Amino acid sequence: MSTTAELFDAIREGDLARVQTLLDSDGALASARNEAGVSAVLTAVYRGRKDIRDLLLARGAQLELADAGAVGRLERVKELVGNNPALANSFSPDGFPVVALAAVFGHGKVARYLKEHGADINAIATNGSGYNALTGSVTGGHNDIVKWLLESGADANYRYGPGYTPLLAAAANGHLEIVKLLITHGADLRATSNDGKSALAIAEERKHLAIVEFLKTR
Repeated sequence: MSTTAELFDAIREGDLARVQTLLDSDGALASARNEAGVSAVLTAVYRGRKDIRDLLLARGAQLELADAGAVGRLERVKELVGNNPALANSFSPDGFPVVALAAVFGHGKVARYLKEHGADINAIATNGSGYNALTGSVTGGHNDIVKWLLESGADANYRYGPGYTPLLAAAANGHLEIVKLLITHGADLRATSNDGKSALAIAEERKHLAIVEFLKTR
């Protein structure tokens, strides 16, 4: 197994000590990419391993736009987009709009900058997941970003995955304030998932009682 493959295995397993040992042996691994072109940094972010992400960054990982967007490095984003404005509307190697990566991981300033420089906030992932900036920020529970996206023209009734809408996702994840924001911006209370579940049914199933009580009043 190559050292790059070892590194990605260690990240997937959440083995910080092993990652550190590999980086001690070869510092260039901090900027490694897998066979799909996804960086070690982005892989750590996806896995929710902030400790590994921070170690890779501290060891000098070179960030491309998707990486910088996902970790909230606005200055690096500005540098890259300044050199090539078309990048603002680009996608990660694994098919996510960069603006969606910024949104899902809560980096509102980055998402706003990308939109101001040409990013389409309704751009849909090309990897079959159907995710976009709104679905990401809804799932992540980032109220301010959701509010900004809706005010900027994001589609509150966009459908993706198993027939989900942002409202159904908000109900499933227990995000009451986001449920309220979506309804204020025209989300359809009658929408159901592919298996026929409404936002109310999903909230009841997941025992998000505050959402259940709110939806019953609507």
